[in-house]
Amino acid sequence: MQNQQAARELPGSWPPERTIWLNTGAPMPLLGLGTFHLQDKEAVRLSLNAALENGYRLVDTAAVYGNEAAIGNALRELLPRYGLSREDVFLTSKLSPRDHGEGPAEAACLRSLRELGCDYLDLYLIHWPGTQGRPQEDKGNRERRQLSWRALERLHEAGKLRAIGVSNYTIGHLQELLTSCRVPPAVLQVEFHPELAQSELLDFCRQKGIHLQAYSSLGTGQLVRRPEVMRVADRQQRTPAQVLLRWALQQGVSVIPKSASPTRVAENGQLWNWNLTQTEMEELRVLDCGKHYCWDPSGVA
Repeated sequence: MQNQQAARELPGSWPPERTIWLNTGAPMPLLGLGTFHLQDKEAVRLSLNAALENGYRLVDTAAVYGNEAAIGNALRELLPRYGLSREDVFLTSKLSPRDHGEGPAEAACLRSLRELGCDYLDLYLIHWPGTQGRPQEDKGNRERRQLSWRALERLHEAGKLRAIGVSNYTIGHLQELLTSCRVPPAVLQVEFHPELAQSELLDFCRQKGIHLQAYSSLGTGQLVRRPEVMRVADRQQRTPAQVLLRWALQQGVSVIPKSASPTRVAENGQLWNWNLTQTEMEELRVLDCGKHYCWDPSGVA
C-alpha cells in the first residue's frame, strides 16, 4: 500500500466532494459512466460525449464488453473538445473470466491497454472469481485467480495499473485474497441496490480499506418502477434513477450508471447538492431481500 503522502493531486476538473481516495493514495471520481452493452461506435461516442459534458470523469469498461477500442477512439476525439487530457479521466477495465492465470492475465491486461490506446489504466479489476468454461465449484478457481492477482500486482508495481481490484467477489473470496496478496485490492465492484444492500459486505470492505463500487444500481431498470422508489422520487422531485443512485452515494458507494440515451446520461449525473433524508434512506433499505438481477458469485469455489 502506497504512503498517503505519495497521493497525486486531484485533476482540476474533479471537485473534491465528488471524489474518494483509494487505499493506494490515488483519487477516484464517485460517478462514472458504465458501458456494458454499449458496442455500436456511434452509441459509444454519443454516450461518452454526454457524460463528459455533464461532469462525468470516470469511464468503466471491460474486455468482455467488446468496446475498449471504440471507447479509446471516442475519448481521443472528445477530450480536446472539453479541454481535457487523458489524466482528467479515470479509466477502468476488467480481466475476462477466460483469461485467468498469471500469463493469460498479463497478456489480457496489455491487450486492453492497446485497445484503449493508453499507457496505463487507473483501475483494473478481476471481473469474476471463476474461470470461463470451468464449473463454479471447480476448486482450481482459487489457484487461477491467485495467479491472476500476481500478474496484476506486477503490472501495478510497473506503473501500468495505478490501482487493482476485483468484481463480484464475496467476503470469502476477499478473505482468501487478503491472506495471500502483496498488494491489497483497492476496489470491489458488485451489484448493489436497495433489494441487494450487501450490508455485511459493505461493512467488511470499510474495515479493510476497500472501496465498494456499485453496478446495476437500478436493478437492470426494474427498480425504477417500484412504488416505494417512485414515492421517494416524487417527494424529492427527482427521477427514480437519481434516487437509487443517490441512495448508494450517501453510503459512500460510488456508482457507474449506464445509458445509451444522452438525456438519461445527463439526468443520471444530477446527483449533487441534494440529499435523501434518513427516513427515505430507511424506506429504501427495507426493500433488501438479497435479490440478484445479474450474477450471483456465492457458488464460485
